[in-house]
Amino acid sequence: MEILSYSFFQNALLGVLFVSIAAGIIGTYVVSRRMVFITGGITHACFGGLGLGFFLGINPIAMAAVFAIAAATGVEWMSTRQNVRQDSAIGVIWALGMALGTLFIFLSPGYVPELTSFLFGNVLTITSTDIILFAAYLVVLLAFFAVFYPQILLCAFDPDFAATRRLRVSAINLAMTIMIAICIVLTIRLIGIMLLMSLLTMPQMIAEMFTNRFHHMMIISSLVSIACSVLGIFCSYWIAVPASATIVLTLVAAYAMARIIRIIKAS
Repeated sequence: MEILSYSFFQNALLGVLFVSIAAGIIGTYVVSRRMVFITGGITHACFGGLGLGFFLGINPIAMAAVFAIAAATGVEWMSTRQNVRQDSAIGVIWALGMALGTLFIFLSPGYVPELTSFLFGNVLTITSTDIILFAAYLVVLLAFFAVFYPQILLCAFDPDFAATRRLRVSAINLAMTIMIAICIVLTIRLIGIMLLMSLLTMPQMIAEMFTNRFHHMMIISSLVSIACSVLGIFCSYWIAVPASATIVLTLVAAYAMARIIRIIKAS
């Protein structure tokens, strides 16, 4: 347990705690509204921002945030105002982000050493600044849900009835889409673009086996995310492999165990 005395490992555990809670909340909304595909679109659109950041020599995370928010608002605008099917709009954003990222990466002078960590994740590179950003985002997210929780549920599951109650459905949905985009950007370094969707979907799939209430799903998914992420980090240290792979494999194992438990209970 001497690894716990190292600051980088402490940062990794604290970062995982904050991100797991945020991913549990955001992921529950994503899975409940069947928005997993839009999450993938925003995630891959971030690659364009990373490439532009490397090309211009500025913070790639900041540029990824700009691209993520632009992608989220672009999909919402195209699907609600331009009569474009949402899956088609996501496909365009997805392809555009990856194409721009590839272009800027190859135009960037020299070698891009951090690209691998953004693609596949490296939880051990989390810094104190990242933790502060995670904590600030989590506070904003919790405050937003505390204030608008009934409106979020109503707009998510019955937008037509919400419109009759004079709720600004498009504004609330856009705000949640931006929250998703920011969560994706802040989690890129933790688990990487390629594996990020698992943290936003698999804990919720596990929670769905035991409850169908929204707030219970948020709590269970957050706890599952925390447990699997911490266990995955320790496993990555013990067997000397990237933490992103062990975290996802731990989530898969937890899902398999939950499925077996549900089958046993049903029989």
